Amino acid sequence: MNFLEEKIKADGVIKQGNILKVDNFLNHQLDIDILRQIAHELKRRFRGKEVNKILTIEASGIAIATLLGDLYDVPVVFAKKGQTANSTDDKYVSHAYSFTHKRHNDVFVSRPYLTSADKVLIVDDFLADGQACLALIDIVRQAGGEVAGIGIAIEKGQQKGGQILREAGHHLESIAILDTMDYETQEITFRQA
Repeated sequence: MNFLEEKIKADGVIKQGNILKVDNFLNHQLDIDILRQIAHELKRRFRGKEVNKILTIEASGIAIATLLGDLYDVPVVFAKKGQTANSTDDKYVSHAYSFTHKRHNDVFVSRPYLTSADKVLIVDDFLADGQACLALIDIVRQAGGEVAGIGIAIEKGQQKGGQILREAGHHLESIAILDTMDYETQEITFRQA
């Protein structure tokens, strides 16, 4: 069992509806030591890959992406989910359904922040149905860039996102892949790589 699987076993809470709450260390309160380990592990798994930009989606992926960007010494870009008063019209836009929030989001990155010269490592905290990753891949392709890989902290292996991305030929690395979760017993099993 790796460090992240141990942390999930110790502090994760399974909610009804196939939801894993890891708020106390990953996506509400941040355990910097765990985030640092995630960043180092992702960099190790993508060694040899040329990366000149890290891309994530707001909000929970930003912490991991920032630490990973620091390790690579490259810029971090995060796709925004909503328009603001200072949003530009000059942007790449894609669409993603959020499994957690049960809603569709238009996500965008302003054009100056992704180019055809970019070799992008996509990073996120969770992978369920793969919609956020597919939207980010679409944005990188709109920019003419290259997806160098996809790094995920926690993959829900019982959902189709990982399979879709792997079958499409993407280099996907997930540090912890959940195989089963049982709300009644609070038992979690992990897929062995």
